[in-house]
Amino acid sequence: MPATLRHTLLSFRDLLATFGPFILIAAALLGIAYWVLDPTPPNKVVLATGTAQGAYAEFGKRYAQILQGYGVTVELRATEGAAENLRLLLDPNSGVDIAFMQGGAGERARKEADSLTPADDDEAGLVSLGSLFYEPVWLFYRIDSAQRLLREPALTSLSQLGGWRLNIGAPGSGAPNLMRKLLEANRIDPKTLTLLRKSQTPATVDLLAGDADAVVFASAPEALIVQMLLRTPGIALYDFAQAEAYSRQFPFLTPVTLPRGVVDLASDVPARDVRLLAPTATLLARAGTHPALLQLFIQAARQVHGNAGWFQHKGDFPKAGGTEQPLAKEAERFYANGTPVLQRYLPFWLANLIERMWPVLVTIVAILIPLSRAVPPLYQFRIRSRIFRWYAQLRRVEDAIGQRPVAELLGDLASIEARVEGVTVPLSYADELYSLRSHIQMVGNRLRAAAPTGVA
Repeated sequence: MPATLRHTLLSFRDLLATFGPFILIAAALLGIAYWVLDPTPPNKVVLATGTAQGAYAEFGKRYAQILQGYGVTVELRATEGAAENLRLLLDPNSGVDIAFMQGGAGERARKEADSLTPADDDEAGLVSLGSLFYEPVWLFYRIDSAQRLLREPALTSLSQLGGWRLNIGAPGSGAPNLMRKLLEANRIDPKTLTLLRKSQTPATVDLLAGDADAVVFASAPEALIVQMLLRTPGIALYDFAQAEAYSRQFPFLTPVTLPRGVVDLASDVPARDVRLLAPTATLLARAGTHPALLQLFIQAARQVHGNAGWFQHKGDFPKAGGTEQPLAKEAERFYANGTPVLQRYLPFWLANLIERMWPVLVTIVAILIPLSRAVPPLYQFRIRSRIFRWYAQLRRVEDAIGQRPVAELLGDLASIEARVEGVTVPLSYADELYSLRSHIQMVGNRLRAAAPTGVA
């Protein structure tokens, strides 16, 4: 092996041996921090949506498609609606991580979930990702039912529903609880109605077949059933003329207007503005859901719900206000600052890793900087000790002059000199190596001077 290469390898070995413990400490601290923070999100998440033909299901498909681009598989869990979604979130064994929730729909579900955990714990265990879209209350009724039961061409007040066959939605959906509040506000005894409890698709079939007089949905207009009923002859949409009054009594309701012609401009559907009531939908998540997943869902929410729609302008949603649960910290940062700066220029996995790890990195650096000051002296000591340890043997030889035979001491000195020839040090320490050799020669001269005649 060439001498230059051998010297280089030996110098590298010295550096590695000196800096090795320092590097191992840094790696151990980073490993512990990575294990504790767990910056890499799971590659699968379960999202509770709603009925197959509902808006929640349609939105869930869009979320799944967006997150698939980040390597996260979204399993869509079909449910009857908001109330069932809440029960699944409160059930630690359900496997559901995130769910759509309708404003005001969870009160009854919370009461039913008291057997799971105390109410205060329920509230503390869920966080909101913000308001996403309006979910108007759609009360569709048969025009011939109004003519038959009211002797009038249209239903003009909820107080006129006595004697009607009204489908208020399947158990587990958000509409039944909401409709009960509206009926109570109008002092309608539920016993005066025939209340049906079918899900959206069979309820719509009953309405079209005449087996039900009216049906209530609480859904975004993207729901296919809603769009179909808006265009169906013989089916009318109830106009909430007292929408403002309802919103004063129920803070979770917002008065909205379905503009004339927004469904079909060419056919002028609807033929006039229709006043509606709308709770606001949100995404709820377990408090323990991985922060990176929450970030992805919030960013996906802007893509899915950020455009203009029938009831909002572009940029109205998603937003921080209008939620019954506290906002997740990731949502607060998103609504305050937008998409994190690093995620605008780096792949999500790398940006997320840096964002999650940088506080720990700063802490580790603060710990290692004082330790690093000890590394140069340790390196210097390691190199110089390779030279200085021969001085101890050289001193023993020198001290033995006059006590041991000169020939024997010369033999020991020759052995030391031969072994020193094999010592290699970096060039910056070569002066000390040459100094050692000169001192060996000096001791040899003393030995030869003290030797009897004839001893070399």
